[in-house]
Amino acid sequence: MSHLKSLTLTVSPQQGARNPKLIRRQKMVDRLEEQLKLAQDPSFAPIVRRWKKTIAGPKVPVEIHKRVRPWWRMDGNGSLVLILRNGLKALELEKGKAAIVVGAQEQLGAVLETLIAAAKAGELDAALEAAGDAGGRGIPRAKRAA
Repeated sequence: MSHLKSLTLTVSPQQGARNPKLIRRQKMVDRLEEQLKLAQDPSFAPIVRRWKKTIAGPKVPVEIHKRVRPWWRMDGNGSLVLILRNGLKALELEKGKAAIVVGAQEQLGAVLETLIAAAKAGELDAALEAAGDAGGRGIPRAKRAA
């Protein structure tokens, strides 16, 4: 008992409510970091663990490659254009403007690093909130006629 008396005890703190703004911000940072890795290595495919049912019956954990699609593409002028996405929706950073002109392929990494810093600083919070949480189940089904 003398060991426990040497410790200082206190009431355990309550786990606070999770802030949805911080969750959206962290998801965007994670996705931008994936895009940065994809820009540096075109064959980048992160490994995720899933449970898969075998022929014998029990489920076993398997490692699969997650497909990451690039958020950039060439425009008509031959320069790269980057479109930030929240789910399937493109984020409008200004009214009516959802794309960022990157220019050459070599500048893509620097632009993505700038966007990661902006997301961590909370500069994309307004655009994320305007786009809404697109991480839901998609388009709701129409009500079926009874």
